[in-house]
Amino acid sequence: MIFVKYTEVTVWTSHEASEAVSELLTRLGAAGVAIEDPHDLETIRQNPYGNWYVIEDDLVPKEGARVSAYYSEFANIETLLSNIKKELALFADYGLDIGRGDIRTKEVEEEDWANAWKQFFKPVRVTDRLTIRPTWEPYEPTPAELVIELDPGMAFGTGTHATTALCLQMLENWLPAGARVIDVGTGSAILSIACAKLGAASVLALDLDPVAVKVAADNVAQNQVEDWVTVRTNDLLKGVEGPANLIVANILAEIVVQMIEDAFRLLETDGIFIASGIIQEKADWIRAEMEKTGFQICDLQTSQDWAVIVGRK
Repeated sequence: MIFVKYTEVTVWTSHEASEAVSELLTRLGAAGVAIEDPHDLETIRQNPYGNWYVIEDDLVPKEGARVSAYYSEFANIETLLSNIKKELALFADYGLDIGRGDIRTKEVEEEDWANAWKQFFKPVRVTDRLTIRPTWEPYEPTPAELVIELDPGMAFGTGTHATTALCLQMLENWLPAGARVIDVGTGSAILSIACAKLGAASVLALDLDPVAVKVAADNVAQNQVEDWVTVRTNDLLKGVEGPANLIVANILAEIVVQMIEDAFRLLETDGIFIASGIIQEKADWIRAEMEKTGFQICDLQTSQDWAVIVGRK
């Protein structure tokens, strides 16, 4: 058997910027991405719903976060590294500290990287009812569990990161039965799939990145919720028609603030807006912008350095 060679590109960054770096590397053509973050390890250890797998301490860095992406031997690595450096330099414009920002490369075999990045994604229960299971991992759920089967390798949102887990918990708490939902920046479609399994009547999953849209559609099909979830390319809520009962966005605070007015416009009276991906230090800013637009703040929860805000129209 002949294995294709891949280049592993590793960016040493901060916890705050890790998922944004992951999204960047994916957008630049990675065949798979893994985030090694001690915060995520601590989240699994403290998970009140239980943990079925042990992740060894030596698999994650002691500080900061390490994001590794895998590019085929046909990629122009010199150009790729130049583009990564240019885009990382722009993160400061969004208030993201990239930490060390070191970039390292090494050559690996296809078989090696396939096993390397998948070892970091294991079944994990993230709410009272929702469990995330990577498609390659066997798992027997209890009758009460709703299982989301996910291939997170090429898109944003795996269920283990605090921002995604916060969103899933708020969806379980606030999603009305039979709701019409809009998921902005859907990434892997994890939130859209959760909404469908929790009883939403319809979900519109939006993402500007065509790679994310394709992966989202694949994950929707894997979970057999195509009758409830529609995935399409779109820039935030531009041109979207309502009404909706719930809008959820797990994206950076600087992007959330751009869509607050559109979210308010599209929601029915008493509709719910869930905003996540917000660093705690920016939570007051987003809360104030939501209140200024007319939202009544119903809930604000934090985990690690992140916040989720729930507003009612």
